[in-house]
Amino acid sequence: MKIFKTILATYALVLLLTSACSETTSDSDPDGPNPPAEGTSTSVENLQRAMELTDNAVEAHFTGAGMAMARYYNPYTKGRSEEKGSVWMYTSAIEAVNAILRGLEAQKENGDATLYSDNFQHYSELLHQLYENADYYLGTFELTSYTQTREWSVYGVNRNNAKGSADVSGILNVYDDQMWLIRELIEAYRNTDNEEYLMKAEYLTQYVLDGWDCTLDANGNEIGGITWGPGYVTKHSCSNGPMVSPLVWLSELYKDKADVITSHYVDSSDKETRKTRQVNKSEYYLNFAKKIYAWQKKYLLRADGVYNDMMGGCSPGSPETETVNGTVYRKGISCRDQVGPAISYNSGTMLSGAADLYRVTGDDQYLTDGRRLADASFTYFAKPGQTLSGYYTYDISGFNDWFNGVLMRGYVALFPAYGNVANYIDSFQKNLDYGYENFLYNGFLPTNLLVGWSYDNNKNNTEAMFNFAFSAEYAVLSRYELEK
Repeated sequence: MKIFKTILATYALVLLLTSACSETTSDSDPDGPNPPAEGTSTSVENLQRAMELTDNAVEAHFTGAGMAMARYYNPYTKGRSEEKGSVWMYTSAIEAVNAILRGLEAQKENGDATLYSDNFQHYSELLHQLYENADYYLGTFELTSYTQTREWSVYGVNRNNAKGSADVSGILNVYDDQMWLIRELIEAYRNTDNEEYLMKAEYLTQYVLDGWDCTLDANGNEIGGITWGPGYVTKHSCSNGPMVSPLVWLSELYKDKADVITSHYVDSSDKETRKTRQVNKSEYYLNFAKKIYAWQKKYLLRADGVYNDMMGGCSPGSPETETVNGTVYRKGISCRDQVGPAISYNSGTMLSGAADLYRVTGDDQYLTDGRRLADASFTYFAKPGQTLSGYYTYDISGFNDWFNGVLMRGYVALFPAYGNVANYIDSFQKNLDYGYENFLYNGFLPTNLLVGWSYDNNKNNTEAMFNFAFSAEYAVLSRYELEK
């Protein structure tokens, strides 16, 4: 009887372990990952993997001449969701292609033009197609802001069935979606020299900066901050931080040039009259980058050194207008409550911002900020050995697989000025490689790179933006390997 109980207990334990494993592991790709050619450098291997992942994701998620993007694809069932990706999710594909183009250029500049010659034209054309079809998210509306009432053509959250006809009213467009597009439009211009990308980037930049709260407090200081969107009053890390680096890049593009731009502001003498002036473009963009960076650091940096999600407790509690000298404007918004949680990309954009501001201005305070934020963010977001010994675990719930990629890019941006981030960057390389070498299936990586797929094939949906995020990370790491 005792022996029988022992056998029964052992059998139950085996069943338990088998059941647990079935939710977290999977058979590997029947063909296996493509082995690198002998002598292939890590940089080249990273870029080849980026292209492989991107090509597979494009084929799986996009349909038709209009490139409608299915949010989900399951490589086991080959099922594609009816749900379409938002414009933010769609932009992740542009991000991956831009990262590949920049990686190809880096290979060429480093003396090996083979990958560039074989692939640059293809990805340039894909980039053009993605931007052309982003217009299914484009729409036009009239907005009363803090300084003017104007009609704008911007990108809405949701895709419509005809180009240029998306609903972008109220809460159906948000500033951060425009910011991610601006970042990639500038990258696209730098990759291809196509002036159309720069023109679109600057137009959207004016729209975003029109959302900066330039109303004045009792002391004559700008209240500052950009709300999540024109239909909101809360002011978020994600609607401020992502704009810092693009503004620095625009400032660099116009450095030593005489180009001017119209600046809208509130007269400091009476604290209400709206005025305009012509200012040098390079200075305008750089000063705005500094202002946005300073606002977010002042209001959203936490005691543990990372950035919180938003400022809430706002007055007024919903968008309101006021009339000044017979003209209607949006009323300024004061927010009192710092609200969490801390999310990796909110620290990532400020890392990139600090790195870019330090590189351009030479101000040591930005370097000090960057060092502190790099160390604090890695301590906060990277958990050693939590899932697998020798690897760091990052939260992958919600949209964190994409958020974490923004953090990685922040480390890469800071690396030339702060070598300690090399260890942080390496954690991403190791996680990607582990997922690729152990779990690559039909050209796709699982959401959890350290755990793998489920044995239940129906539970293996992958997000389009995660597939493109992994590709973009590999492409960024390819360039980093050449430049470090």
